[in-house]
Amino acid sequence: MNASSQNKMFDSLVEIIRKTSTELPQDVIDAIEEGKKQEAQDSRGDYAMGIIQKNIGLAKVKSQPLCQDTGSILFFIHYPKTADAEHLGELLRKAVATATEKGYLRQNSVDSITGKNNGTNVGPGSPTLHMEPWSKDYYDIRLMLKGGGCENVGAQYSLPDSRVGAGRDLAGVKKCILDAVQQAQGKGCGPGVLGVTIGGDRATGYLSSKEQLLRRMKDSNPDPVLAKLEEEVTTDANKLGIGPMGFGGKTTLLGTKVTALNRLPASFFVSISYMCWAYRRQGANVTMDGEIKDWIY
Repeated sequence: MNASSQNKMFDSLVEIIRKTSTELPQDVIDAIEEGKKQEAQDSRGDYAMGIIQKNIGLAKVKSQPLCQDTGSILFFIHYPKTADAEHLGELLRKAVATATEKGYLRQNSVDSITGKNNGTNVGPGSPTLHMEPWSKDYYDIRLMLKGGGCENVGAQYSLPDSRVGAGRDLAGVKKCILDAVQQAQGKGCGPGVLGVTIGGDRATGYLSSKEQLLRRMKDSNPDPVLAKLEEEVTTDANKLGIGPMGFGGKTTLLGTKVTALNRLPASFFVSISYMCWAYRRQGANVTMDGEIKDWIY
């Protein structure tokens, strides 16, 4: 990549960060609008959803962060086999620091031992880069900003789990997911979206559950069994009465995305990642010359 292409790539990365931080994707906006329609007029749930919509509008107009919590900065990237992955990683970290300096990201990544904030959002594990080569001649660059509030109410269950009466079957999986929603209450800044992985080990299960949050709101799970589970979980969760921000109402979840991984016979994990209403995920296809070809969401 020559100097001109490097500069274009850097500018594209900063723009991807800006757009992710300040503009919710249309599929998420549509889901929030549909949720608001379910709330009784002038109820607390209706009021909370209205405030959320105003927040979304102001952030976009002012190009300012949707949330005071930048959250975990998670990149999921496919890059051409001929590209220099190490150099791309350097550009990504530089872009995060620049986006933070410009105010697109708030300064809230701190040293875990000292608590010190260097003001750049760059340090061990920040940003987190998941990069894989592929045979295509362009980059698929996706970014997720996952706030601490919703990250705190994620959960992982090991089946069987006598506490929730969950056995090693789909009925048990469903009990675990609904228990996680019940435990979250309003602490995850609902209405939320769930990413769920059945199986895997503890690490791959959690990573895979976050990857489910890269799916579009209206997509259909290719596995009919999991598609049914997704629909049932969302419907049943919205009957719990938790509602937007925990104020009560009919919109506790905007959606549920589930996948399954192979597991060891001795292990049966259910890993759940909770995403808040500020569902900040965006992505772009970027040419080899570093220019944004089109937006993914």
